[in-house]
Amino acid sequence: MSDLLTIQKAGLYCAAGDFYVDPWAPVARSVVTHGHGDHARPGSAEVHSSSAGKAILERRLQSEVPLDLRVHEYGEPFRLGDATVSLHPAGHVLGSAQVRVEVDGAVWVVSGDYKRAPDPTCAPFEVVPCDVFVTEATFALPVYRWDPPEITMDAIVRWWDANAAAGRCSVLYCYLLGKAQRILAELAMRTDRPAYVHGAVLPLTDAYRDAGIRMLETRYVQDEPKGTSWAGRLVLAPPSVRRTPWVRRFGDHETAFASGWMQVRATRKRRGLNRGFVLSDHADWPALLQTVADTGAKRVLCTHGHARTLARYLREERGLDAQELTTKWEGEEGAER
Repeated sequence: MSDLLTIQKAGLYCAAGDFYVDPWAPVARSVVTHGHGDHARPGSAEVHSSSAGKAILERRLQSEVPLDLRVHEYGEPFRLGDATVSLHPAGHVLGSAQVRVEVDGAVWVVSGDYKRAPDPTCAPFEVVPCDVFVTEATFALPVYRWDPPEITMDAIVRWWDANAAAGRCSVLYCYLLGKAQRILAELAMRTDRPAYVHGAVLPLTDAYRDAGIRMLETRYVQDEPKGTSWAGRLVLAPPSVRRTPWVRRFGDHETAFASGWMQVRATRKRRGLNRGFVLSDHADWPALLQTVADTGAKRVLCTHGHARTLARYLREERGLDAQELTTKWEGEEGAER
């Protein structure tokens, strides 16, 4: 049997269903795993996604082309051409989904981005048995091993408290979609102090609130009058504002970044940060290997990040038919620069 999914000019294509998964150019019909910019690009005529991700995709896919967004509950099969498709939780961000495609009894699963760690802002990852598993490989190196998220979040609170005691502001850089909201939800379990956010964080945070996600109270940085003392306050901002005049208003402050990339100390040093907190919305090395095993797939296609390393390990150490699949999906660092 020929492959159910192949790489074409616009991305990963299913001929049996005449659709693309996370296309990187406008197409007639697409299935989108989640709202990050390297997976959800505007312009496609017909878009299928999870119902949980509807509000986010409506914000992210705005374009001159009218959006025909068709949403599906997790686990609900639907037909596209000769393919039976269903979406299953990926545990990455709100609404993130794995795409299960079945044709004539053969089952492929495209993971999109995923994680196995608990997250109060999205449905937990679901193992989906399959013949062929297309897995992300963003952090597919043995060095990437995450502590339980509660350990990292407690460390963030201690850092905030220490800065407050010293009369400093705490500026925590985090990605706009997923990471910021996850931090706010985790903080809501630990404190009732408000957090201040950059304006770019607000629309997506509102989408999470509309979905019923409980998060810490947020206030808009720009609403504070000139001359405000920021001592003791926590500010969440996108990494793109580092080393810009926007940060100067906070006076005496410390900076930190919450990301899986902070596992490597040299990365933190290169970015000129005071602290790095290892908190990722992607699977670490052990979770990647465990997930491949859990699916029961005999063939594995690895994409973005350290895809070649993961494919080689799965071939040589696990005896699987594993190959690198070249796509334009960029992973955590590339998606939200």
